[in-house]
Amino acid sequence: MTGTSPAARRRWPTRWIAAGAVAALVVAMALSTEYRSAESASAAAPKKFDPATFGAQNYEAKVVPAIQKSAVDLPVLLKAITADKDAAGARYGKRQGTSPYNFAVKATGVAGEAKSGLLPVTVDGLPDGTRVSIQIGPAVNGTALRDAAGYITFGQFVNQVEYADAATALNNQMRQKLLTGLDAAGLKGKKIAFTGAFTLLTPATVTITPVAIS
Repeated sequence: MTGTSPAARRRWPTRWIAAGAVAALVVAMALSTEYRSAESASAAAPKKFDPATFGAQNYEAKVVPAIQKSAVDLPVLLKAITADKDAAGARYGKRQGTSPYNFAVKATGVAGEAKSGLLPVTVDGLPDGTRVSIQIGPAVNGTALRDAAGYITFGQFVNQVEYADAATALNNQMRQKLLTGLDAAGLKGKKIAFTGAFTLLTPATVTITPVAIS
């Protein structure tokens, strides 16, 4: 190191030590880094919500049994709602937050003339002026099946869109499993039994999404 000043010679070991530390850090980072192929990274990513799969997995196996198990006789429920809506909701209904109550119900009655996707049913023992209808498609609206089942919550989904799609998927399953082939016109004047769910908007108008009609 001829021609190098004493101060410069003293800085050389420090530089080599620093360079060695950096090299060791790079090696450690390389050893600890997990490399994934595009295929493995894709497999590890959260699965995209598939409404059709959700409906197929939940409707017959979980939703229908849950609604059948908790179904209340419709005359009993409507009398309770008329007396005290909040008490009836707390006892028989299900809801999230401050949304309307949803009820699982069952009843027997005489079917009327199917019209505009609804089958009116005359049920004895209801408060005067109550109109009861069953959704018979082809369009099936609302979230009653999802919400009355009791075990499906918003927190299970990424966003409101998925939550709404889950309700639609259950309605689609019901339409395929129950309403396909149903001769609604042929039920006019006949006594039928039904089980289903409805969202309470007004006790005078009850629109039921069915899970069973016989």
